[in-house]
Amino acid sequence: MMKIGLLNVKGAVPAFENFGNLPTHLVNSSGLAGGGKAHEVLDGIIIPGGSIVESESMTPELASEINTMARNGKFVLGICSGFQTLALKTDIGRKSPCPIEKEGLGLVDVSFSPMISNDRVEAKITSESFLTKGLVGKTINGFHCHTYGHITENDSDNAKPIFYSKIKRVNYTDDTREVLAGVTNAEGNVVGTMIHGCLDNNSILVENILKFMGADDNDRLQISEDNKILVEKIKGQLGIETSLYVAKKEKINSGQDIGSISNGMPPVIMVGSTGSDSGKTFLVTGLAGAFRRKGLKVGVLKVGPDVRDIVPSLYLTKEKMEYHSSIKIGHLGWMGLEDVLKSLELFNYDLVIIEGVMSVFTGLLNEKIPYSSAEIALAANIPVILVSGCSKGGIETAALNLVSHRDMLVKMGIEVPGIIFNRVYDSQIFQKASQIFKNDNGLEMIGEVPKVKLSKRGGTPEVEIKLEEFCLMALKTVEENLDVDKIISLAKKPVFKGYKSIKEIERTFNL
Repeated sequence: MMKIGLLNVKGAVPAFENFGNLPTHLVNSSGLAGGGKAHEVLDGIIIPGGSIVESESMTPELASEINTMARNGKFVLGICSGFQTLALKTDIGRKSPCPIEKEGLGLVDVSFSPMISNDRVEAKITSESFLTKGLVGKTINGFHCHTYGHITENDSDNAKPIFYSKIKRVNYTDDTREVLAGVTNAEGNVVGTMIHGCLDNNSILVENILKFMGADDNDRLQISEDNKILVEKIKGQLGIETSLYVAKKEKINSGQDIGSISNGMPPVIMVGSTGSDSGKTFLVTGLAGAFRRKGLKVGVLKVGPDVRDIVPSLYLTKEKMEYHSSIKIGHLGWMGLEDVLKSLELFNYDLVIIEGVMSVFTGLLNEKIPYSSAEIALAANIPVILVSGCSKGGIETAALNLVSHRDMLVKMGIEVPGIIFNRVYDSQIFQKASQIFKNDNGLEMIGEVPKVKLSKRGGTPEVEIKLEEFCLMALKTVEENLDVDKIISLAKKPVFKGYKSIKEIERTFNL
């Protein structure tokens, strides 16, 4: 029986994609799989994306097993962060005054440094390997989702380029170019690539893996059956090595069975904010994890192209990054809202949470339609929970920001049933400041979330985030400080009704 390993250590995202439905066994930090050493049990291993390098999850035992598999001619495939673990080193100091370099296994002779890319891509195959045999000159599809994506190859047989991706944006700037996106070692049995979804979207690559292993029809059938069992096991736990498991669906405060709140189109809620660095990603991560812990199948979406922001949520919920995960604004993002809503009906989500981009109003007066979170919410009647951080201007300023932003959203016709003061440093001041809303009958929830302490670096996906620390702290903070059932009840089924013209929007501002 053929066995294909999937690395399952802190910082990995083993459900971020399906990996061609190939994995049959999980590989832990001790290098064990199916009760034995990985190099003895497995025919190959897939190392997924995530924050494996930043989380420093590569133990000596695990490294030894992967190295032995490579040496023995078994296939080793690393994707994104998995690719970085195979490399010589990765500089994860994107916002550091000096490089912060983490060593990899050195199985491929390349190094990584910061370069952000979140594009859907087409990639050209340029050389052969176990993965690309017979495919030189063809193209494949997938997506990038990385912060450290600049690859420097050394003049070595262990860094033979096999993929070049065409990307449209680099580091938040429109900059169409072709970039190195995958290499192989000299023997061709070790491959690293930055292209997520390369197996799910390209069956020819999956077929090459099966042929490389010599899988017959019976092997293929068994791999498929074992994969189904593995996926169910993966999805039963929040995160990795957390001892937090998905419960049976509960009831919300009203007594309604939350397993029945979705029928076709799921209810949707957006978390928007009064500005960048308000803590949207932290709160969305915690909410997504809390919803999943209650037994809900949770969809997590991002307004705009920066899907890196929802990776922490997917780490907890064990859902895939889908085409609809990025809601297009202007020319930025993956899928337009109307098509996103059609797609959501097909995925059996119980609830969908959308993370806004910057302030809910950022881009509102741009002549490109839509270009803001507010326009997305308005176009589909999506309720907004409005967040304001207290760490920069203080609690009092957060209160005023929430008042002004909420008033304008309501004036536009957007429902704002809840607000959250985030990073509250003094509960007494919060109690006073929140009195400004005491006569607001349309407000069903006023949330207070205290300031929490994460490690000095690694507090956002923009820096070298440690997924397990960030996600578990987000989950704990949300469950202890917010009424999760109440937030579930605020979500509503969206209906697309089209966008306001720029003239109509300007009239809202009395322009």
